[in-house]
Amino acid sequence: MTYFRTLALGTALALGPIAAQADTLVFGWSPNPQTPQVDVALEKDYFTEAGVEVEIVPFDSGRAAFEALLGGQVDVAFMAEFPAATGALTGQEFAIVGDLARFTGSRLIGNSDAGPLDSPADLAGRRIGTTIGTNVHFFLDTLLSEAGVEAEIVSAAPPDLVPAVTRGDVEAIVPFPTFYSAAQETLGEKYTELRPESYQVHYILAATPEMVGDRAATLDAFMGALAKADADVAADPEAAMAAVSASMNGAMSPEALAAMWQDVEIGLTLDDGLTDLILAEAEWILAQGVVRAEPLSRAAVEAIMAPQSLEKATR
Repeated sequence: MTYFRTLALGTALALGPIAAQADTLVFGWSPNPQTPQVDVALEKDYFTEAGVEVEIVPFDSGRAAFEALLGGQVDVAFMAEFPAATGALTGQEFAIVGDLARFTGSRLIGNSDAGPLDSPADLAGRRIGTTIGTNVHFFLDTLLSEAGVEAEIVSAAPPDLVPAVTRGDVEAIVPFPTFYSAAQETLGEKYTELRPESYQVHYILAATPEMVGDRAATLDAFMGALAKADADVAADPEAAMAAVSASMNGAMSPEALAAMWQDVEIGLTLDDGLTDLILAEAEWILAQGVVRAEPLSRAAVEAIMAPQSLEKATR
């Protein structure tokens, strides 16, 4: 089942009469390389045009934004999909209203002093650092399991992983994507990587029950503005890169974004691929003993998918 996918590249999307019913929406989001639709919508005043006042509240992580959403502090939160799996398992009330982009370049990074890194088999017996209980841990554990390889997983905070593999405290790491460039610069000629393409990070939008209920008109306007920006990104990615770079105060140049976006599938959607991934993550979380709960059914995951506002955005 495909819940929704935006129209063809470059299609102009009208926001329609829903704008008049919109009001203020508190959005948990921070400037980042993976959500150009937000940057373009802000730059072109699409939210204002739609009649919705967007109040942005920045968070250090998607997990923090999601916790704020569950606590009623924000109306919509941007995050990776992994917290949604935990939220669904623990019976939290929220809805997934859109999937902005998918990161296709997840990788394992090694120090060549430990030997070659040509296949998962090369990981046998190695000490591999990652951040336990996160989506990168899920990625690593799934990779090892599918390859039938045993390795020692060492827990470390995200900023500690690159120094650890550089010193040789661990022989490989699975960090968050924001640390990839730092690892390559620090390791230099000793940098090796493995890209198994077995896991894609989904960058999603979660909303409160009120946003898909009594305040659906506001969400309609918000998603309409993002859908319009989504078409602009597809039609003119260079302009989108410039908007993102400006939003990030030059922390990433358009050239750096162009290189990163080779591993990012940008496009507003909501489909079965996300459902499948959340089910797999929920099963893994239960197996880790992180959460004690009943296994999620497919129907339970489908119940938190709310494509209605996204569908209205392209009518």
